[in-house]
Amino acid sequence: MTVPSRRRTQQERREHTETALVAAAAEVVVESGVRALTLARVGERAGYSRGIVTHHFGSKQGLVDALARSIQGGFVPGLDAMDPGLGRLLALVDGYLHAVTALGTANRAFLLLWAEAATTPELADTFRDRDRGFRADLRVDVEAGIAAGDVRSDADPDAVAVAVVGQLRGIGMQRLVDPEGVDTERLRHDVTDQWRRALRAG
Repeated sequence: MTVPSRRRTQQERREHTETALVAAAAEVVVESGVRALTLARVGERAGYSRGIVTHHFGSKQGLVDALARSIQGGFVPGLDAMDPGLGRLLALVDGYLHAVTALGTANRAFLLLWAEAATTPELADTFRDRDRGFRADLRVDVEAGIAAGDVRSDADPDAVAVAVVGQLRGIGMQRLVDPEGVDTERLRHDVTDQWRRALRAG
């Protein structure tokens, strides 16, 4: 006997559509560049109309925000389950470098958009906010590590946060431009160990 398939709820259909549109946006950025990212092109790529893209995201800015949020939020799985501190910071460094080893479409799109944000005002706000959030999480880890006695007491949480983000983003961009010359999988241990030695108390 054939079991009838369950019909998706309106919320599930909405989430499915938004996921498809965000994935299509990432593909357009990687294949054709940021300038080619238009609502019409994304809709066509995903098999929907431009009107559907506008309905879900409102504007190109809204689409870029959703794309950046979806990618950055899942860049290093498992961090949300970890307590703040040195261990989580090191897991982030290691996981980030592992993620850029096999740069998928979404991660490539994020790095391309991030680089373009320096000269594109409509991207700048989105990526400034994302980087501020990234640094804020790192500051929490450093402060928690100091409080627990795992991180040296004279470590400057703001300085560490800026340096970690700068290093990881820089390595990611090098990997994007020269994947044969930048072996991020080999770098994982060295970079993670650099931060362990730089921050560890005692």
